[in-house]
Amino acid sequence: MRSRKIKSAAALARLVRRAKARGRTVVFTNGCFDLLHAGHIRLLERARRLGDLLIVGLNSDRSVRALKGPSRPLVGQRDRARLLAALESVDYVTVFHEPTPQRLIARLRPHVLIKGGDWNRSAIVGRDVVESRGGRVVRIPLLKGHSTSQLIARIRRAPPLRAGRAR
Repeated sequence: MRSRKIKSAAALARLVRRAKARGRTVVFTNGCFDLLHAGHIRLLERARRLGDLLIVGLNSDRSVRALKGPSRPLVGQRDRARLLAALESVDYVTVFHEPTPQRLIARLRPHVLIKGGDWNRSAIVGRDVVESRGGRVVRIPLLKGHSTSQLIARIRRAPPLRAGRAR
């Protein structure tokens, strides 16, 4: 079953135009969201509070591989999109295939662009588009000790399970 929250870029652009016409504030964030964790949830909840509609641009599997290497993503784009769509804080999810969400941001023209606090402001893709239209970029502090890379490293260090034993 496909979530009603997962949309193509074209369908999402129509929804965003209607939302803006009704005076709603559109918030956008993006990422790989491979192995969804508490840090992701916190960022999305805080992002949602900054507007009326939160859109998540999700890197496709191909895009994640280009960014993170051949062993990623661990979770496929369909499942990652469904997990994000299941969150109360997320209004819509769209998958993009390019290395960055620049074209998607230019198409949607959100009022607020969100990134994690580890991003250097000058390196935030789409900042120029958002700020040139009077929007703002917000960097949300990371939840200490919560990152996908750290989680993967912890899993790889863990001893293998023996049959019949839970950890």
